[in-house]
Amino acid sequence: MSLEILTADSLAPLRHGFFTRRGGASSGIFEGLNCGNGSTDQAEIVAINRARVAEAMQVAPDLLTGVHQVHSADVVVVDGPDTAHTKADALVTDRPGIALSILTADCQPVLFADPDAGVIGAAHAGWRGAMEGVLEATLDAMTGLGATRENITAVIGPTISQRAYEVGPEFFEDFIADDPDNSRFFAGGTGDRMQFDLPAFGLHRLRAAGVGHAEWIRHCTYHDPARFYSYRRTTHAGEADYGRLISAIRL
Repeated sequence: MSLEILTADSLAPLRHGFFTRRGGASSGIFEGLNCGNGSTDQAEIVAINRARVAEAMQVAPDLLTGVHQVHSADVVVVDGPDTAHTKADALVTDRPGIALSILTADCQPVLFADPDAGVIGAAHAGWRGAMEGVLEATLDAMTGLGATRENITAVIGPTISQRAYEVGPEFFEDFIADDPDNSRFFAGGTGDRMQFDLPAFGLHRLRAAGVGHAEWIRHCTYHDPARFYSYRRTTHAGEADYGRLISAIRL
C-alpha cells in the first residue's frame, strides 16, 4: 500500500504532509506507518517507516528532523540534523532542504509557513502545550528568522475532535482559571463530564496571535482507526501501546 499524505492548499507550493498510518511496514497494534521511536515497535521497522517519509519529503533520512516532545512551549531553531534528543515541542527553520517533523496520536500537529520570507515551522500542540503557549512561541521564533505574522499560514492536521474528547471538572477549571472565555471550547457531557474542542482552541490561539491564515483540515484521529493512531482510543481499548503519526514540512 502506498503512503497516504494529507495536504492543505494554503501551504502550497511548499512540500508538506500530514501522513496517515497507511503505507507503513509496522504490524500488530502498530500496523501501518508508525514513526514513533518512543513506541515499543521494532526500531528497525520504525526506521523503515521514517525512511519512506523522508523519501516522500525528498530529503535524506537524517534531514527529517524532530525533537523529543515533552508537552512544553519550547521551540528549537533548526540548522542541521542533530535535534532528535533535544527536549522541545516545536521546530522552525529558514534552511532549504531540511524537513521539520512532529509526531502525534491525538494532539494537534501544526505546520507553519511564510513562503515569502522562506521560514517554516512545525509544532506539537496538545492541550497543555497549547495553553502554555507553544503556538505563539513558534510564531515568535519564525519572526525571529524574518517571517511576518500576517504572512504566516498555520494548518492544524488530524487531531482528536470535540465529540471524542471527554474531560473532567478539574480540566475545565484549569482552562477557566487561565481565561474565563475558554468556556466556549467546552460542551456539556454526561454527569460532570464535558467535551473539549482542542482544534477550536488551537485556532483561537493562532488567530489571537495574529497569524495571517489558520485552518484545521477536519480529520478526527479517534474516529478513523483505519487512517490514524489515537492514544485515547488505544487507552479505551486496553491496548499496550500505540503508533505515532508524523507530519512534516520543508522549504
